[in-house]
Order: sequence, then C-alpha cells, then structure tokens
Amino acid sequence: MYRVIELDVPTTMTDDPGRVRAFREWVAVQNAAEVDVTGLPELLWTPEEQLPYLLDPEAPSRLFAVRAPDGTTVAAGAYDTKTAPGTPNCWIAIAVTPDHQRRGVGTLLADHLEAIARDQGRTQWKTYAMTRQVGPAAGAGYLQAPTGHGAVPEDEAAVRFLSGRGWRFGQVNRISRLRLPADQSLVRTLLDRASLAAGAEYRVHAWIGPTPPAWQQDIALLHTRMSTDAPEGDMEEPEDVWTTDRLVEHESHLARSPRTMLTVAVEHVPSTILAGFTQLAVAHNIAQPVFQGDTLVLREHRGHRLGWLLKVIGIETIERDHAGHPSIITFNAEENRPMLDVNEAVGFVGVGSEGIWERRI
Repeated sequence: MYRVIELDVPTTMTDDPGRVRAFREWVAVQNAAEVDVTGLPELLWTPEEQLPYLLDPEAPSRLFAVRAPDGTTVAAGAYDTKTAPGTPNCWIAIAVTPDHQRRGVGTLLADHLEAIARDQGRTQWKTYAMTRQVGPAAGAGYLQAPTGHGAVPEDEAAVRFLSGRGWRFGQVNRISRLRLPADQSLVRTLLDRASLAAGAEYRVHAWIGPTPPAWQQDIALLHTRMSTDAPEGDMEEPEDVWTTDRLVEHESHLARSPRTMLTVAVEHVPSTILAGFTQLAVAHNIAQPVFQGDTLVLREHRGHRLGWLLKVIGIETIERDHAGHPSIITFNAEENRPMLDVNEAVGFVGVGSEGIWERRI
C-alpha cells in the first residue's frame, strides 16, 4: 500500500544522514517528473542548491513523500505558506515518478496536501505545473490563459489532473534561455541605449553574496514589492513583507549553497533609494546554467529602460566575472511584454513554459 509521510527537512546537507537521504530522494523524484515533461535537464537543481530556499522561517516549506510498499519514494510533495497572521494563501506542489503515474499516487498526495490547506483555513491555493508547450499557442486542443497570453495543451496529464480537481488555470510563465557567450556588440549597443534613457538620475551597483548593510532596507522593500508589482493576472496575492532581519537570515542560508548570488541594482540618485534589482544564481559548477530570478523595477520608476539596464549589466557581469557557463535561464510571465522585449532584444529564446494554477475556497 502506498503511504504519505512528512519529511523532517534537514537544516544542512551534513545533517542527520537519514534526513539528508530522504531529502535527496525527494529531490530526485521531483527532478525526474519535471524533466519527463520538459525534456530540459538544465532546469534541474541539486539538493544542495534547493535546500537553502526551503528554510525561510517566515515562509516555511513542509515536504512530503509517497512511499511504495517496498519503501521506494515514488512521489514528492511540498506545502508552502507564510506565517504572517491572516495570510490566506498557500502553495502546493506534486510530482510523481513517470513509472508510477496513473496509479492514484498523485491523487493520494493531493488529497493529503489539500486537506492540510483546508485545516489551516487557507483560502487561496496556487501550484506551478511544467508543460511541454514552447512558445505561445491558441486554438483547438489548447487551454488559453485568462490573461490572453499563453496556453497549455489540454491533453497534458497535469492539465487534466488539476482541472478535474477544480483548479483554475490562470497564467503562463515563459522559460527563456540566453546562450553564452552573448553577442557582445549587441549587449554593448543595448547598454548604451539603456544608459542614455536612464540618464544621470540613476546609478548601477552590483555585488556578490549578502547585501551590503547600506542596501538591506531597500532590497527588503524590493522583495516585498515582488509580491505586489510583478504580473499575477487575476490571481493577486497579499503583500509578502520582507524585513531586514528576514533578508539577513535568508541570505545566511544562501551562503551555504553551491550557487553564488549576484545582485545588480539601480539607485535613484536624487532619493538615494534602489529603484530596481535583478538577482542571478551562479552555480559553482561551470557546466550548469546561471539562473536569473527576481527582477523588478518599482512602478514609480518605470519608463527609463531600467529593466534593460539591469539585464545587460547582469549579462556583462556574468561574462566578465563568471565566464564559461553555457547559458542564462529566466522565467517571465507571458503578459510581461516589457521584460520579454528586453530578453528578446538581447538574444533570449523561449525553450519551455510553466502553467500557474489557482484554487479559491
């Protein structure tokens, strides 16, 4: 009989061997299920790379595994929440190994995780489902996002599974890849144009690792505004407030990861505040791609090509200081045309998609 168990998440990869082994098995299942859909092993993260992102005390991750009768881990689930009082939302993730799909394993795990969400009074659930779809699509055989941008094939297992459980399809993220080395003449031309548009009122800063104390408050604000200013379609979430204490603790966990965080930020000189930032996770293994994560320009500072400025300086910095990586990978909402314009102009090409689903109780 299949059974669901909750894992005791290790605090480090040198923690209790049993906890670490169970976590490695959990990651292996998650990765196997993802690459079976996307065919993109370059998107996968190792256990050592994933663990630091699961240890935020204000956004705890609970991990679950489904074990087969022989003790093999055949499914991996995650239940993520925020600890702020009155927070209504949660995130649920489910992955089943390809050879154990269509046996009721996903249903068993989904029933378990959704029951936790109900018991905790969470009324807005979200999940992210990888899809084989590459690029925009429309017409028969596709489920169109209500944003009007992007679609997923109706015959995909995840689409049928989520629709059948009452989840609503809400948005598509495009997965894009920039092969390195980039076209340096193009990068330099775009940098010159962006610098001219930004003018003397904006100045760029970059650093590796933890945020310098002088910028901690601003970076915490930018993380907070990621929860309100980034495109969410009609699935808006409550503000996720970051404090400097939360930022410092989060970055202390990242410091133990085999990825180094590069932050590029742009300062509004007259006010001395950071108007935007982008962060790139640089793997210590040079054979792995660089992942460009949070990227945001505050609404009140848009219109000065600051997104372009952050993007091209990030590329230049990677190629100058971390040369040899094969590519940069990034995720962007399909309706986020300003950011997609930047990506396409510099040479990013779509290689996959991710569907975002919601259920409100």
